Amino acid sequence: MSLDALKDDVCRSVDRMRDQLLRISRSIHGNPELAFQEHEASALLVDALRQAGLEVTHGAHGLETAFSAEFGPIRQQGRQGRQGRQGSPCVAILAEYDALPEIGHACGHNLIAIAGVGAALALAALADRLPGRVRVLGTPAEEHGCGKELMRRAGALDGVDAALMMHPGSVNLVSMPCIAMAELGVAYHGRSAHASAMPERGINALDAIVVGYQAVAALRQHIAQDERIHGIITEGGEAPNVVPERTAGRFYVRAANERNLAPLKRRVEACFRAGAEATGATLEVTWGAADYLDLRFNEPLASSFRANAESLGREFFPMEQLPPSIQGSTDMGNVSQHVPSIHPMLAAAPIDCPIHNPEFAKWAGSEQGEKAALDGAKALAMTALDFLSDADLQQRARAVFDAAES
Repeated sequence: MSLDALKDDVCRSVDRMRDQLLRISRSIHGNPELAFQEHEASALLVDALRQAGLEVTHGAHGLETAFSAEFGPIRQQGRQGRQGRQGSPCVAILAEYDALPEIGHACGHNLIAIAGVGAALALAALADRLPGRVRVLGTPAEEHGCGKELMRRAGALDGVDAALMMHPGSVNLVSMPCIAMAELGVAYHGRSAHASAMPERGINALDAIVVGYQAVAALRQHIAQDERIHGIITEGGEAPNVVPERTAGRFYVRAANERNLAPLKRRVEACFRAGAEATGATLEVTWGAADYLDLRFNEPLASSFRANAESLGREFFPMEQLPPSIQGSTDMGNVSQHVPSIHPMLAAAPIDCPIHNPEFAKWAGSEQGEKAALDGAKALAMTALDFLSDADLQQRARAVFDAAES
């Protein structure tokens, strides 16, 4: 059967599953769950895969709400692939489903979930006509915790030759502009006292975090244009007449890449140490278990996705016309540093509605948002078929990846 015929089949499969996929999306959207707590979302997605006859590991790669399933032709004997692996190429399709505090699916992860799982189900329906292996990975904790990197360390990408996912946005883009990011938690420990009767006996933890925050604000004047520092105070004391003995905050530190991120992290930590030095409080610093890395663009894979999405009627905004200030971070960047990857965006909302905005959460549950997810499922499935059936595309994608690595 021709590649075009296989693509037609996967698109028809997504259309047949439309109602099922949208029910899942709406359920996830209506019950937003935070990082590492996505129990109902992951259960819905796992059930859909199991109903299609796939063997699914729920609680995969060390994370309770992660899942993994793989299908396709058995690896052939006698063929040695990259790193000595046997046989057929393997492509991973990734799904996300965690939400943001207070504003729910303002990043549209309910749409990412059904785009990834929908693509996997459509490819699984090809059965023995599938030209290679597919691994579908449910990846928790994208918004906080760097779940994909934790899964990678536990072997989630072992044997994978390419990784694909899509993200909803307010414009169609072949790739999401992404920089590196580190998560930082700070806590100050002082000494409580009556703020009026005996303030001299207290050590004010609120003063400490305010000094640290102001030091960060001063630092912002002297960092590169592609660097960012931002955060919140999560604990500021209990009563105005009690010297606060504990305060805490969460901050994100961003830079163009891992190399530039490391020195900026040291500068930010020095700002918070200044708060401790100035007040006598004790500082507790907790960096995230993994940093989010910048996204390595893979032009051959991105061009394949673009052509497939254009065949569905999508028109793409030129990347070179994006304002340089538009930058985000994702743990798909970590994946892209280890295997050829794509992270395109499909418009699920009007162009003036950015992600991580309460208004975007409404669009993630809209007809336009659902159309983006279904188009995403089709385009991901078709791109997977391109990669699995075309040795030249496999080689070019790897060559671009290797060149960027060197």
